[in-house]
Amino acid sequence: MFLQKCFEAVIENIDEAVIAIDNNGLLIVINKMAECSLGINAEKDIGKHVEEVIPETNLIRILEMGKIELSQKFLASGREFITNRIPVIIDEKVEGVIAIFRDVTDHKKMQKELTEDREYIDILDTILETLNECIVVIDGNGIITMMSESYKEFLGCSNSEGKFVEDVIENTRMYKVIQTGNLEIGDVQEINGNKMVAMRVPLKKDGKVIGAVGKVIFKDIGDFHTLSKKLNSLEKEVEFYKNQLGKERKAKYSIKNIIGESDKINKLKALTKRVGNTSSNVLITGESGTGKELFAHAIHNTSKRWLGPFVKVNCAAIPSDLLEGELFGYEEGAFTGAKKGGKIGKFELANGGTIFLDEIGDMPMNMQVKILRTIQEREIERVGGNVLKEIDVRIIAATNKNLEESVKEGKFREDLYYRLNVMKIVLPPLRERKDDIPILANSLRIKIAKRFGIYVEGISKEALQCLINYDWPGNIRELENVIERAINLLDSDLIIKLEHLPEKLTKCKFKRYISDGKYLKDIVEEVEKEIITECLEKTNWNKNKTAQLLGISRAGLYKKLEEYKLES
Repeated sequence: MFLQKCFEAVIENIDEAVIAIDNNGLLIVINKMAECSLGINAEKDIGKHVEEVIPETNLIRILEMGKIELSQKFLASGREFITNRIPVIIDEKVEGVIAIFRDVTDHKKMQKELTEDREYIDILDTILETLNECIVVIDGNGIITMMSESYKEFLGCSNSEGKFVEDVIENTRMYKVIQTGNLEIGDVQEINGNKMVAMRVPLKKDGKVIGAVGKVIFKDIGDFHTLSKKLNSLEKEVEFYKNQLGKERKAKYSIKNIIGESDKINKLKALTKRVGNTSSNVLITGESGTGKELFAHAIHNTSKRWLGPFVKVNCAAIPSDLLEGELFGYEEGAFTGAKKGGKIGKFELANGGTIFLDEIGDMPMNMQVKILRTIQEREIERVGGNVLKEIDVRIIAATNKNLEESVKEGKFREDLYYRLNVMKIVLPPLRERKDDIPILANSLRIKIAKRFGIYVEGISKEALQCLINYDWPGNIRELENVIERAINLLDSDLIIKLEHLPEKLTKCKFKRYISDGKYLKDIVEEVEKEIITECLEKTNWNKNKTAQLLGISRAGLYKKLEEYKLES
C-alpha cells in the first residue's frame, strides 16, 4: 500500500504527462499534466479504450510487441511531444504499457528564435564589414555590443566590444540618446582632432529604449562642405537647364488630376494607362471644354517618355503662314524677319518626348502633308534648310471636330487621319457624366479659392442640385467659369448659394409646371413645345440634328413644328 501511494504521488507531481493502459488497452492512469497537455479528463476517460480517447498513441502496438520505444515524436492538441513508451512485464507477460510525454513545443520555438537571431547577427556583421562604414551598436547600459572594423581602425581600438562607449569614443553622445530616446542627425563631433558629422538612432522595443546605433556620416567636416558645394553647383545647373527647357516642355498633369468617379471616367482612366504604355499616336476627340489637354498630359506622364519633353502646339492659334516655321523651325535668312541664327521648331524641341497638336482639325491642308511626311519618315527639315534631321516624337492630336466628316468634305486628309487615329480616346460631354458634377464643382471651388487666397467652405445643396440640372454646353470650362463667378460674388458668405449662380442656371432649378386649371394634355403640349424649341436653338435650327436629338423622324419633327407654329 505504501509503495502504491508513493507511485501515485510521483505520477501526479512530475512535470511530464503520464498515461498507462492495462493488457486490454483500457486507460488505468492519467495524471494531471496529461489532462492539461493532452486535453483529456481522468474522471471521464479512465476505463475507456486508449484509441478512443487518444488516437495514434501506438500503445496497443507496444502491448502486442512488448518492446520499449524511446524519444518518439508525438503531436496532440496543437503541441509537440517527445514520448517514451514502456511495456509493463510481469512473469514474462505484458500486463500493460506506460507512456511518458515531454512537451517540447516551447523549446523548439525558442531554438528556432535563437537560430534566427544568430542569422540576423551574422547578416548584420556582414553588412557592417562589407559597407566599410563607421558604425557602433550599444545596449541599454551603454555597453558596446558591436562595432565595425572600419570604426575600430578610425579609433585605434581593436577590442571595443564589452566596454562602455564613453571609454572608447571621444565626445560621444550615445548615452544621451539612450536617456532621451531622441534621434540625432548631423551632429558635429570631434574625434582625434577631426571634426566629423555623426548620426545616432535609439533602438526601441515595446516603447522602451534598449540600445542605440551610431554612425559616422563624414569622417571630416571638410568632406561635408565639399559635397555641399557640389550639390549647390548641381542644383544651379539643373535649374538652368529647367529654365532653358521652359514651361512649354513639361507635362504638368497626371491621371490623378483627372477628376471624377463615374463609370465613363473610370473607363477612360484605365484606357489612358493602357494608351500610355504604348508608343502609338493618339487622337483625342470631344467637345470644347471636356479636358482634352489634361488627358494628353496624363498620357505623356504615364508613358515611357515621361522624362522627355512635352511640347504643346495650338494649331488654330498660329497663323497659317507662320505654322510651318513654328513646327519645323527655320534657318537664318530663310525669310524676311527671320531671327538671327534661325529657330528650333516644336518637333525638334519634342525630340525624345511627345508633341501635342491641339485643334488639329483646323490645320491647313498644306501643313497636313508635311505632318504626314514627318510621321512616315520620322525626320524633319527646317524652313530654308537642306538638312534632314531624324526625330523620335510621339504625336497626340486633339480636336472638337468630327474628322470623319471633315475627310468626307475634303477638309482633312484621309491618310493623315488614319495615321493619327491609331489609339482613339473619346471624351464625353459633362451632360453625360452628371454624377461627376459634385466632385468636379468642389474640386474647382478649392482650386479657385486657393488661387484667390480666400476661404470658401462649400456649395449648398440647392446650388449643387442646380449645377447638376444644367446641361453645360461649355462643359468643364464653363463649370469653372460659373464657380469662379460665384466665388467673386460671395462677399461675406462662406458657402456658394443659389443667388451666386447665373440666372440661366437657376431657371433650370425652379422650372415648375402647375396646372392652373389646365388639362394634362395642355401641360404636356407646353412642355413638348419648350423642349423642341431648346433643341432647335442648340442645333442652330438644324432640323436633321434636332430630330436625332429628340429621337423622332424628320417628318415627325416637321409635323410638330407646324402644330406649335415654330419658326426660326
